Amino acid sequence: MKFPFYIAKRYLFSKSSQNAINIINIVTSVVVVIGALALFIVLSGFAGLKTFSLSFSNDFDPDIKIEAATGKTFRVSETQLKSLEEIPEITSFSQVVEERVVLSLNNKHHIANIKGVDASFVNVNAIDSIMYVGNWVNPEVFDEAVVGTGTANLLGVVAQDYSNLLEIIVPKPGTKSITSSSKSPYEKIKVITKGVYRINEDLDSKYVFTNLELAQELLDLNANEITHIEFKLKPEADQTSVKEKIAAIFDNEVLVKSRIELNDALYKMLNTENIAIYLIFTLVLILALFNVVGAIVMMILDKRNNMKTLFSMGTTIREIKQIFFFQGIIITVLGGLLGITLGVIVIFCQLQFKLFYITPSLPYPVELNFINCVTVFLTITILGIFASFLASNRINRNFIANS
Repeated sequence: MKFPFYIAKRYLFSKSSQNAINIINIVTSVVVVIGALALFIVLSGFAGLKTFSLSFSNDFDPDIKIEAATGKTFRVSETQLKSLEEIPEITSFSQVVEERVVLSLNNKHHIANIKGVDASFVNVNAIDSIMYVGNWVNPEVFDEAVVGTGTANLLGVVAQDYSNLLEIIVPKPGTKSITSSSKSPYEKIKVITKGVYRINEDLDSKYVFTNLELAQELLDLNANEITHIEFKLKPEADQTSVKEKIAAIFDNEVLVKSRIELNDALYKMLNTENIAIYLIFTLVLILALFNVVGAIVMMILDKRNNMKTLFSMGTTIREIKQIFFFQGIIITVLGGLLGITLGVIVIFCQLQFKLFYITPSLPYPVELNFINCVTVFLTITILGIFASFLASNRINRNFIANS
């Protein structure tokens, strides 16, 4: 094993008598480096985009959420709330009421979701990171609301404008016809817009946040009747175990979902795209590694006389094959390591100096992950082994004898 490896190094790093062979070896090495560099940058860039995309939901979605297994609402007792507080992995939880409503201001209307939350909601979700202007709803004030920038732009809402109140409208439960009664078929309430939040284009026009008691009164719900509970867990908590404990408290009469399950379609899409991009660039890398096959074949043809001499001195066919097999592996491994190193430098510079921007104010998101280094190295090494095996396998006794 040492002898073929030693000869392989000598063949690779010593100049050939034919200048074309030297040029082919240099070009092959450069192609391998560029292939590894490109694959690493693409994986790092997509990892950054994935984290950037999920950051919006991570700021807004809880670690765990429970909702009614049947119907829209369920009742929660004081005993169940105390049992939830006794679960050590839970940092905080918040009771929530959510329903579709109509928002109205100055004869402008917009359909949104009212989200009535209790005082603990700020401990479950990163409210400070989403507030754009104004303040969050005060738990002790009944008629306050927070809307998104999309809703504010559509209706012309101004934060803390006490002279121009936002009206929330919802159909009364059990109302069959607008003309069936002289009374209004709608429940209406006017609220003060205390602040405006900003997350992303979709969510910015989806919600209007109010106090839990206001939402329950507007929707004609009892004080212990809610649509779901949101939980924040400790970083080291086992979500599966916590989900089982929560389900047991409610006798499995609720649906318990993790953050990934809440965004199941988004996670599946991002993971599918990640795999697709990896496979596409691996295909490009496979095509690039055909240069390795060509370089080894050219080296074999160039060293035919040397192989005949080695064979006459007692070197076996297997050992001669190993010489060129190792030569291909050395090219791919060294090229892969150099490409990964250059990729790490590029990604580090992007993280530190923001060299490339998506928009004038948004640098292209990237992540420097060790797993990407391992993925690229294993990919290029496995492909290099396969390419080297194909090239070196053409050597046989007849080939050497006819040299």
